Amino acid sequence: MRQKALLAIFVAAMLIGLSLSALKAADHPVASIGQPAPEFSLKDENGKSVNLADYKGKIVVLEWTNPDCPFVQRHYEQHTMTNLASQYKDKGVAWLAINSNGGDNAKADSEWARKNHLAYPVLDDSEGQVASAYQAKSTPDMFIINKDGTLAYGGGIDNDPDGDNAHRVNYVQQALDEILAGKSVSIPETKSYGCGVHYK
Repeated sequence: MRQKALLAIFVAAMLIGLSLSALKAADHPVASIGQPAPEFSLKDENGKSVNLADYKGKIVVLEWTNPDCPFVQRHYEQHTMTNLASQYKDKGVAWLAINSNGGDNAKADSEWARKNHLAYPVLDDSEGQVASAYQAKSTPDMFIINKDGTLAYGGGIDNDPDGDNAHRVNYVQQALDEILAGKSVSIPETKSYGCGVHYK
């Protein structure tokens, strides 16, 4: 009888643990291709609150950035991000840069935005909550959210980590073109490269 009681207690504890895990997962959703993108609200370099919900009905590109990262610096010297953001701005595409570097702050983000003449905000995620939700691995790490709010792409900006690939494929541009043409993204996931993103 005692053994049955212990077994019942063990099963009940397991069920409670699973329920708590499910509740925790619901409270902290993790980004997954084809699933609703996790919502967030962050302050930009000017202290203004920016919510993902503000861009409902638009295609949204999320770019994980770090002004101190050589990979990011190279792409900004080549205007990779700024040119893409400008090219697709009038096609219903919003671009948001996110800085999850705990050592940075609004002042550093503001200087970065001014230096590179950014027409899009740099959002402060120094607590790492949004990076954790999207499982951002490196800078730059790129995500595209479709008009219906689902995640359509996640991974690298291109297949050229060394910056010398004569056959460079810009995965973000390719995915945006496919989405705007009403097609499915042919390569929805790739491996990102760059400087590590550290979060709790």
